[in-house]
Amino acid sequence: MKAAKIAYKPVGLALGAVSGAVAGAVFKRIWKALGHEDDAPGATDEERRWPEVLLAAALQGAVFAGVRAAVDRGGATATRRLTGVWPG
Repeated sequence: MKAAKIAYKPVGLALGAVSGAVAGAVFKRIWKALGHEDDAPGATDEERRWPEVLLAAALQGAVFAGVRAAVDRGGATATRRLTGVWPG
């Protein structure tokens, strides 16, 4: 079983990179759909107000966590189907 965990490490790293890219795209679409500009405000953006900065940060965190969990879970499930061993 330990070999499966080690073999899954590169797959997990690749899935992490993919999930980051997907989450970024999903967040941009959601932010734009909410009627905001293309770019979400950063914490040090002097032009933006506190509520908008905090909303953007909370939404971005939720999207990233949700996408990452879905991608990680899907990768682990696919690995079990292929190898018969859960990688976690």
